[in-house]
Amino acid sequence: MAEPALIEVEICYATPALQVRKLVQVAVGATIQEAIMQSDVLRECTAIDLTVSRVGIYGKLKTLDTVVRAQDRIEIYRSLVADPMASRRRRVEKKGA
Repeated sequence: MAEPALIEVEICYATPALQVRKLVQVAVGATIQEAIMQSDVLRECTAIDLTVSRVGIYGKLKTLDTVVRAQDRIEIYRSLVADPMASRRRRVEKKGA
């Protein structure tokens, strides 16, 4: 029985104090979740909770069951600290004052 073909993907996660980039080889047909689990990034970055964290490939939101392709950059996004629209409004108001 032949071994499954492997492809390489990159897992990325960043905080203000930390930037993690890991190359991982996964079987053809693997999902985003499987690639993240194989990368061990969850052990390194205990703040990541895949039940609430959003994920994407090259800046486009995807679901955890999305099948990855060779050379995909899988990004794990942190929760927003502040609403971007509210922050923009405050900046505009401050600038106008």
